[in-house]
Amino acid sequence: MFTLTPKFYVALTGTSSLISGLIFIFEWWYFQKYGTSFIEQVSVSHLRPLIGGVENSPSVPGFSANNGENETNRQSLSECKVWRNPLNLFRGAEYSRYTWVTGKEPLTYYDMNLSAQDHQTFFTCDTDFLRPSDTVMQKAWRERNPQARIKAAYQALELNNDCATAYVLLAEEEATTIIDAEKYFKQALKAGETVYRKSQHCHPQNSQHEAQLRRDTNVLVYVKRRLAMCARKLGRIKEAVKIMRDLMKEFPLLSMLNIHENLLEALLELQAYADVQAVLAKYDDISLPKSAAICYTAALLKARAVSDRFSPETASRRGLSTAEINAVEAIHRAVEFNPHVPKYLLEMKSLILPPEHILKRGDSEAVAYAFFHLQHWKRIEGALNLLHCTWEGSKYLFIPVQLANLSTFLFKSFIIVCLCHWAMGASATKQPGYKKPH
Repeated sequence: MFTLTPKFYVALTGTSSLISGLIFIFEWWYFQKYGTSFIEQVSVSHLRPLIGGVENSPSVPGFSANNGENETNRQSLSECKVWRNPLNLFRGAEYSRYTWVTGKEPLTYYDMNLSAQDHQTFFTCDTDFLRPSDTVMQKAWRERNPQARIKAAYQALELNNDCATAYVLLAEEEATTIIDAEKYFKQALKAGETVYRKSQHCHPQNSQHEAQLRRDTNVLVYVKRRLAMCARKLGRIKEAVKIMRDLMKEFPLLSMLNIHENLLEALLELQAYADVQAVLAKYDDISLPKSAAICYTAALLKARAVSDRFSPETASRRGLSTAEINAVEAIHRAVEFNPHVPKYLLEMKSLILPPEHILKRGDSEAVAYAFFHLQHWKRIEGALNLLHCTWEGSKYLFIPVQLANLSTFLFKSFIIVCLCHWAMGASATKQPGYKKPH
């Protein structure tokens, strides 16, 4: 009868330890590079559907004007990895300036391809063939060449001077200033409101007209949001806040669009911190998807209460007060959600233009947040100092939860293997005829 020797268990322990270490190192590298866990991603994308779980939603979900669809989207959004940047810049008026100065493209092909898919989802539907201008615009959103898209938009306007999506495309890509973009969006708003009212009043209960109403709703919401962003960039902040509040009140089911993040940034610019806290109280909820804007804005408000008189030396002597503990815990929570943000806020890494799409908890989200919110942190005296002290003192503790669980599992597995090896080795020494190896 074949008997396993202690050498076998030593080899088994060494091999399992080596494999576990390699898995842990790969997980850590993958998270550092892509901002998500490889094991979690594979489990959600491939294993969960096989065992009967809910399938993933699309990477960038479309707008929904239906309550039932909204609930489904909300449940599946937590599994989304790529999100549209709520504060994305204007291609013609902002991104193109970088190209004119440097001769380089600020957006990747992957990012622009995702935007093209968004536009086709938001601004097209199955009834486009009923309106020639919409048929032209359907082809325009699929064009890769910007000049071809602009030319198609003008063709659509020749067929129908009230084609809202044509004005949207011209505002995004042809307008070279925010003022010009705002003029196009105002024309789009006028046309979009007319079409939306018609869709509301002539809304038979069939799938095609439901799709048309949803598309017209998408256009109207998109245009109003971009008009609010134009007002914000042109210094009319109170007007921008009013547009956003009215939009959120008129379409309360569209929380997945993250319009509240635009509102938070505008309120911070007004230094209306009580209003910021009210927005956070509504959207910083465990049932809603988190974001760097939510977590770091909450941390900023807590830090604002103590940052002007915070001193590491004094805190080390007398200990932290209750308010300081709350601020430190809020910063811990924010850094745990996205550990890339502090380096941009503390200007340890150079800022670049934010992309049109972001990866939650990743570097792209950190760039997008810091690009717009760095000025708000600088405005509050001592806030960046408190962030730096808290982050420096604990940055090595912020291992992602999934990696911490993985390391715990691997460590326990290692201990179990070692105990098994010890037990089997001990039992082998008691067997008759056992000779101690030299």
